[in-house]
Amino acid sequence: MNTRTNTSATPVETTKPLAGKTAFVTGGGRGIGAAIVKRLARDGAAVAFTYRGSADQAKALAEEIKAAGGRALALQADAADSAAVVRAIALTTDEFGSLDILVNNAGVLALGSIETLTLEEFDRTLDLNVRAVFIASQAALARMNDGGRIINIGSVNADRMPFPGGAAYAMSKSALQGLVRGMARDLGPRSITVNNVQPGPTNTDMNPETGDFAQMLHGLMALQRHAQPEEIAGMVAYLAGPDAGFVTGANLTIDGGFAA
Repeated sequence: MNTRTNTSATPVETTKPLAGKTAFVTGGGRGIGAAIVKRLARDGAAVAFTYRGSADQAKALAEEIKAAGGRALALQADAADSAAVVRAIALTTDEFGSLDILVNNAGVLALGSIETLTLEEFDRTLDLNVRAVFIASQAALARMNDGGRIINIGSVNADRMPFPGGAAYAMSKSALQGLVRGMARDLGPRSITVNNVQPGPTNTDMNPETGDFAQMLHGLMALQRHAQPEEIAGMVAYLAGPDAGFVTGANLTIDGGFAA
């Protein structure tokens, strides 16, 4: 178990719910991840985040947060590379102190029929969507304060897959449901909460809100639109904040009625 005092020279702003906290977000350079990074920083946390390929975008995000008076650190690391993730978390705690919040956001969407999906695509899906969550969680826990938060970005497709080609993806997100329940039991004695956020269709580069596929998805929903990344970030901020201290082992769906 780890405890710490805040050694930062930056004064704590007690009006912000995450003031004095440190967060680590995987895949935070763009899309939902970038929205999460911005929201946690806005709420007062010092935020480190990984990116794999979008270096300019990630560095610009870190500079934007710093310019607004926040603290941010952009770190290049493939979430599926255990050594790179361990190094990134070590750099985070060297910079900001021990860890309070882990957001496992990095993931991949590989669509294809079970008859044609390659073994490489299947393995990459498991590596990024499941194995990487275990890697980051285990590395973070060695440096995480008691009372910390682990939040995974899952998918509503863990509960509903209404179109062909998503078997491997749905399976990978369903695996997080079992993992989060078990981790919640393991970490309860340390008052560390573990939860999944399960978005429905969200407007990102991976799944833009325009086009024929988007229209098909909207036809399955009660609210016939994509979510904005900031809406998903709001759910993450709730789980990271003081109001969610009694929420653990949960799969919280934010999907516009996709699964209704």
